[in-house]
Amino acid sequence: MKVTELAEKLGAQLLTGETGADSQVMDVYCCDLLSWVMAHAPKGAAWITVHTNMNIVAVASLSELSCIIVPEGIEMEEATLKKAVREGIPVISSTLSAYQICCMACKNL
Repeated sequence: MKVTELAEKLGAQLLTGETGADSQVMDVYCCDLLSWVMAHAPKGAAWITVHTNMNIVAVASLSELSCIIVPEGIEMEEATLKKAVREGIPVISSTLSAYQICCMACKNL
């Protein structure tokens, strides 16, 4: 499924516009320890994290993740969004909890 389709199914907002919106989501990965994500997240996964600093964009890019999903309506730092657009990493904002996102995403993949 494409990033835009996942955002739609979650009732979430794509914060980076069309940047990477056609990327394929192959899996879902939920973790907040950046080094762990870099070592364990599968390529093409949608990554759910509460972090909002610029480092998440670097991790997503290095790990070849399809997108970043920020749960619970957490506000993203503007600098992070600008970097995500430059790097071609879509960022999704959802009001759902990380658990709810995982459940809904796994049902649809």
